[in-house]
Amino acid sequence: MQDIRTRLYVAEQVRALDHRVIASGIDGYALMQRAAAACWRALVAHHGVPRRIVIVCGPGNNGGDGYEIAQLAQRAQATVWVYAVGGVPQRGEAARAYAAWSAAGHVVAPCPAVLPECDWVIDALLGTGLSRAPEGAIAAAIAAINAARMRGARVLAVDVPSGLDASRGHAPGACVQADVTVSFIGNKFGLWTGQGPDCAGQRLFDDLGIDPRFSSELVPVAELQDEAELVRLGRRARGAHKGDFGHVLIIGGNRGMAGAALLAGRAALRSGAGLVSLATRPEHAAALTAAQPELMVHGVDTGNALDALLSRADVVVLGPGLGQDEWARALFARVLASDAALLLDADALNLLARTPRHREHWILTPHPGEAARLLQCSSAQIQADRLGALAELQHRYGGTIVLKGAGSLVSGPPVSVCPYGNPGMAVGGMGDALTGIVAALWAQGLEAPVAARLGVLAHACAGDHAAVAGERGLLPQDLIGCLRTVLNPS
Repeated sequence: MQDIRTRLYVAEQVRALDHRVIASGIDGYALMQRAAAACWRALVAHHGVPRRIVIVCGPGNNGGDGYEIAQLAQRAQATVWVYAVGGVPQRGEAARAYAAWSAAGHVVAPCPAVLPECDWVIDALLGTGLSRAPEGAIAAAIAAINAARMRGARVLAVDVPSGLDASRGHAPGACVQADVTVSFIGNKFGLWTGQGPDCAGQRLFDDLGIDPRFSSELVPVAELQDEAELVRLGRRARGAHKGDFGHVLIIGGNRGMAGAALLAGRAALRSGAGLVSLATRPEHAAALTAAQPELMVHGVDTGNALDALLSRADVVVLGPGLGQDEWARALFARVLASDAALLLDADALNLLARTPRHREHWILTPHPGEAARLLQCSSAQIQADRLGALAELQHRYGGTIVLKGAGSLVSGPPVSVCPYGNPGMAVGGMGDALTGIVAALWAQGLEAPVAARLGVLAHACAGDHAAVAGERGLLPQDLIGCLRTVLNPS
């Protein structure tokens, strides 16, 4: 059975799973106590038992978790402040948790605009219940939590940072910025993509001891990738030769953008392609050959000049540094008239947006801006529902789709989410490196969805390896230099 930690669900699915568990006879209050214990363990594991802790509770079950955490903190002899937002719970397990806290004579006060100085703030406001931007007292409490963090307090979010849509990874308004988020029952999709990674901080999951059979029939919307998947690449046969590992043709490198095609070519070579050709502006051919002698560089003036190159390639990449001028449009038209296995990126996607078409035998790798052009909407709309955007891109254009960004998505089934990568990768040329990696893996015989999935994973993991020396100043060539380690797992 698949590890429950890698199965990602939307909020509605997790609520249904929670109801199913309770309907089976498992006590809901006992689950609440387990959730509180999981949060307390995570908190103590970070920096020991805190001396001062603030807990901000909403009126629902998330707030109930907060009242239970308060009891654990009080038993550990921490100084505890508990604040209620939206009133205290009136029914269910949350009311029971509140009653247990108040019965011992503890005070619950309205949330102030400025929280007391403390070591930790517990966000137990909303959980998975968000459907719109927080308003009023909830928004004010979120602001107070974030202000306390700016003053040096650490923040632990219970289940989901308040203000984050657990189903989409989108924060429509104010959102808690957590250092740690402890999620329960089912792992929430929204924690892993879009704004989720920034808002959630370190993401921990606890199944609360629930029997896996409860989730076995619930189909996840996506699955989380693991670096260990790269062992699927296996070892090469001793008698292998370059013809066994595919021929990638990269088309691009317009005036002023030759470096993009060079980075894609280098990444393809470092990812194990047997042969890599590069078709570019004639005036760039000599310089690119000198920069990377292993590349077979060809100057092309017209689309027809590509015919011989297309006939020899196993995978054709169109887009790195392509531009959108007459030369670019001619190459685009010729490539799309062929029956080659295609990977489109960068300006090839912008040209595709002008003349949309559906094709199964290709891979498209848009970032949110390119995806917005492909779907004729705004990048904000893409980011507000990345999973929905991925599905619509696949429906309209076919093939395999990689929606890049924090928590990159690869179309399925199943959809995969990459939890690796870092902000140091936010620099020009990183997408070109990804293009070369995916194309090389595809040319080596993997199916397109598998090549895309493992290529995204390898790219992110190589970026993390390269970032050990520091995120700021990380360059694509640093990532490319780490590919051999990542793609040859022991």
